[in-house]
Amino acid sequence: MANALYAQSGGVTAVINATACGLIETARLHPTEIQKVFAGHNGILGILEEDLIDTSFETPEAIAALKYTPGGAFGSCRYKLKGIAENRTEYERLLNIFAAYDIRYFFYNGGGDSQDTVHKVAEFAKLQNYSLTCIGIPKTIDNDLPFTDNCPGFGSVAKYVAISTLEASLDVASMASSSTKVFIFEVMGRHAGWIAAAAGLVGKTPNDPPHLILFPEIPFHEDNFCQRVQETVAKAGYCVVVASEGIRDQSGKFLAESGLTDAFGHSQLGGVAPQLAQMVKQKLGLKYHWAVADYLQRSARHIASRVDLEQSYALGKAAVEYALQGQNAIMPIIVRDSQEPYQWHIDVIPLSKVANQENKMPKHFIREDGYGITNVCREYIAPLIAGEAYPPYQNGLPQYVKLLNRRATKGRI
Repeated sequence: MANALYAQSGGVTAVINATACGLIETARLHPTEIQKVFAGHNGILGILEEDLIDTSFETPEAIAALKYTPGGAFGSCRYKLKGIAENRTEYERLLNIFAAYDIRYFFYNGGGDSQDTVHKVAEFAKLQNYSLTCIGIPKTIDNDLPFTDNCPGFGSVAKYVAISTLEASLDVASMASSSTKVFIFEVMGRHAGWIAAAAGLVGKTPNDPPHLILFPEIPFHEDNFCQRVQETVAKAGYCVVVASEGIRDQSGKFLAESGLTDAFGHSQLGGVAPQLAQMVKQKLGLKYHWAVADYLQRSARHIASRVDLEQSYALGKAAVEYALQGQNAIMPIIVRDSQEPYQWHIDVIPLSKVANQENKMPKHFIREDGYGITNVCREYIAPLIAGEAYPPYQNGLPQYVKLLNRRATKGRI
């Protein structure tokens, strides 16, 4: 009998806890193989600090409520392990902790950098002849992991962005004759424009909002942008712009480059919406408003996609099942079987193929003028936002669970 360790990594989503729910509930169905599921408090950093949560103290009802609770129930982090040769001490520390708590199954739930981390851990365990099954579980609102049809978390943020764009557009349109002419909505997406693309689901014709979508994959040209804004206002009376935070100029520099980097080494972006607004003001003299979705887009559990919830839970469940089958150093992925009706199943891919790979929007998903999505892109995204999965409400507010998160006794090593 052995124990399992689960941890969350990177930016959280509205449904990452659903993956945790699927994993823990499934592990509890196999008590002879997995005695306990520990969780790393604040991801890999908590593991390195021997700060582990013992999930066996949580009731079945509390674990089930994770399906409807946003954020990271066990805490997350942005921390990337260096190569084994560069920092062998950290890997030795991890294996010592695994051995002390008799951990033989390691599940790491995150994006591309996180898949790289779990792959490195799997490689080191193999070098040390330590019996450890490592499974990377995909999660990222950016939808930029390769091989999987989509990434858990994306469907819900896409739904939020599409609905927010629709509702804000109706607001702007109703006041455009005497007030705001240009509305700029900034969404996440450092290198890939998937989230911004989701806003395009709203428009039924090229004249419908969002009138302009700005993608990181398309170099930004200020004069052309301002010209398109002016033409749209002249024609429609107003202009709605949806911009990825990671749009770059002709030289490849982020428009919103702050000069700082995060713990993964990614550039910190300082807000592209106000910069675009200043262009509109200075070059066109039009009244504007701008908004930044920021954390709201990835934490909006109240309007999550049912498909996203189901897939997130299924991946957590499948991770345990694959681990018990003896599969190691793999990531479960979503495979699209059919478009209409949308059907899918879970398969696997070796972590060696996934780590540090990035899946940007293909050219045929972006309209020829660079400011919108194609029908192929629409057909791809539309099923991912389908269905509602409302959390339980009480007195007008959603009921989210707060776990006990009791710590395992420290000092075993």
